[in-house]
Amino acid sequence: MDGASSQALISVNGRTMALQARTLKELLEELRLGADAVVAEVNGRIIAAEDFAATALEAGDSVELVRFVGGG
Repeated sequence: MDGASSQALISVNGRTMALQARTLKELLEELRLGADAVVAEVNGRIIAAEDFAATALEAGDSVELVRFVGGG
């Protein structure tokens, strides 16, 4: 199987992206985002961090990610 056929088109923060991730956890890894500093919503449903690995992603899904940034 070639790389292109294993990718799914998923909307991430309003941008359609071709990704290999099959779970929310894999998506965060692919985007190099730490799960401990992200709030995630998939298709309008907020996902608890402990459920990232069990949350399957499919072509056409809409994912919103909000990253916490510290500062002063």
